[in-house]
Amino acid sequence: MIVTFPHMGNTYVCIKALLDDLKIKYIIPPFPNKRTLEIGTRHVPEGACLPLKITVGSLIQGYELGADIHLMLGAWGPCRFGYYCQMQREILHNSGYPMDTIILEPCREGLGELGRRIRRLAGGRFPVLKVLKALWDVPVIAVRTDKLERLYYRVMAMELSHGGAEAIYSGFQRSVLETKSARQIKGLLRRTRKKLLAVEIDSKVRPLRIGIVGEIFGTIDPWTNLRLQSRLGRMGIESERLVTVSEWIVEKMIKKALHIPQRMAYARAAKPYVKTDIGGHTQETIGHTVLHARQGYDGIIQIYPLGCMPEIVAQAMLPTVSREQDIPVLTLIIDEMTGEAGYMTRVEAFVDLLRQRRRAASSDTIPLGEYA
Repeated sequence: MIVTFPHMGNTYVCIKALLDDLKIKYIIPPFPNKRTLEIGTRHVPEGACLPLKITVGSLIQGYELGADIHLMLGAWGPCRFGYYCQMQREILHNSGYPMDTIILEPCREGLGELGRRIRRLAGGRFPVLKVLKALWDVPVIAVRTDKLERLYYRVMAMELSHGGAEAIYSGFQRSVLETKSARQIKGLLRRTRKKLLAVEIDSKVRPLRIGIVGEIFGTIDPWTNLRLQSRLGRMGIESERLVTVSEWIVEKMIKKALHIPQRMAYARAAKPYVKTDIGGHTQETIGHTVLHARQGYDGIIQIYPLGCMPEIVAQAMLPTVSREQDIPVLTLIIDEMTGEAGYMTRVEAFVDLLRQRRRAASSDTIPLGEYA
């Protein structure tokens, strides 16, 4: 039995730690690339959203390298992403890739069912203490990896010599592939953090700050969003994304399974605009936009794949949120036909608007609302 799994940003870091510590054979497929998308587009219905095409392409690449088990960290709907595991399984079987599927999620059948799935993943072996330790390390590593990523984007926007932070962070992502345990990954995270903190920055600069909101896969996976946050960092702009891998694992999986109250600051912030969870990340998109506005961010970029209904609903609300919270919003819709040049032209024009807004605010000659 050889396991593979689809990429979504840095999820491979914590999944690798879990599989290493459980001594499970696995194959990490290539990071998403043009061939990944071409394979997925060939096997997935045309009207399906971009994340499904990329994840199916990634699993087929894993199968080509020798994997026969498809592992998916899932969560209950109502977004289609919550049902990807079933869709992936059907598509793979119908396309001639007979991969078995193991889904690790907060099971409706209770923790006993989750334990049975882990036992199956471990090939029938179930050393309780080792499994509990491995499961504990997953959220710990996810949280630390997200904190490292957040630090990277902050340092990148303020560094005196451009390229240093990016080289350090890229080195971390490559080095993770050579680790053999969760312990080694934790050590690598500590060393990389120290390197980023040692990068010389201009402490006097006050970079533009942009909040990234939208559908989880499109915002988290850098290849899918054309490495938007890194591009913003090279432009001297700090970006922050509150939808993260660790938030997904801790809030949507662990707390949900254990019936622990989740952090709902975003829901309270979104309440004047959307009073209930209507699926996907609609509440998060609206709530995080409001929270970023309250924290003094200069602008918001919403990203979502073509056809994502929850984000279409959020997009319809955002003009009102933008006006009432006095924060500009740019929406980017992505699919397999998205052109990099046109995409970045819109981003650069938006950045110019934000810089003009800030100059106007500092000179007090033009009311902020005139640029909303």
